[in-house]
Amino acid sequence: MADSKQTEVKNAVTRVIEGTGDTVGGTIDVASDTTSKALKGVGQIGATIPAVVSEVLVGTLEATKEVGSGLGNAVKGSVIGIVKGIGEVGTVTIESVGGLVRTAIHQASDVGADVGTVVSHTAHGAIVATKDVSVTLTEAAANIASGAIDGVGKVGGDLGSTAKNVVHGTITGAGEIGGDIIETASGAAQGVIKGTADAGGDLASVAKNVVAGAIDAAKELGVKAEDAASAAATGAIEAAGEIGESAVNTVTGAVNTTIDGVKVIAKEPFKK
Repeated sequence: MADSKQTEVKNAVTRVIEGTGDTVGGTIDVASDTTSKALKGVGQIGATIPAVVSEVLVGTLEATKEVGSGLGNAVKGSVIGIVKGIGEVGTVTIESVGGLVRTAIHQASDVGADVGTVVSHTAHGAIVATKDVSVTLTEAAANIASGAIDGVGKVGGDLGSTAKNVVHGTITGAGEIGGDIIETASGAAQGVIKGTADAGGDLASVAKNVVAGAIDAAKELGVKAEDAASAAATGAIEAAGEIGESAVNTVTGAVNTTIDGVKVIAKEPFKK
């Protein structure tokens, strides 16, 4: 049954990529329809969601691999569609969205897809998809970012580049829905630092990449890079404050400099 659903999604997404300019919209429809149909009539929806999510994502990833293009937009559309499909049958929680991010990374690693692209576009799609979920952008971005770090850590990927990609994705996603860029940058930074600490990763390297991701996203959106960098740096230091003094010193030293041509100035107070 799982193979059948994966093949169904793969074929449908392949047709979308090859036959329309709207890869995101078409993939949203495929993922939403597949997800909602699979969950309707199921007694334990929560227990079934992970399997359905995996099937839809694998089908999407295999389609882009076969066609040789469309990975970013298809992943973005698939994530939005999955959340939409879950919402048609049950309740979407921010925890389930974080789990979706981890699953996307795991499946990307398994099928040999570019994990960096998947991280960025999954984060972007997840932020867009959570606009109707009753959480703040700070909470959503933090959960998505920590989920990405956890997922990449478990497949042995690079946490530094993941930090940059997930911050970039969450901020550009917020920009698409007219969300607060500063709030999103801060939340994503907090999630990355906490996730990195849990994974035993290099906080200094990750903190620099958090700010670099915020700067890249701000430039792409045409907003002031200094403001996004400051928000990301401040969020990173705030999260470090919940870990310990050594973490604060490490993160502060890493971000209190010029990154990608932007002088970074974190704002006090750092502690909540």
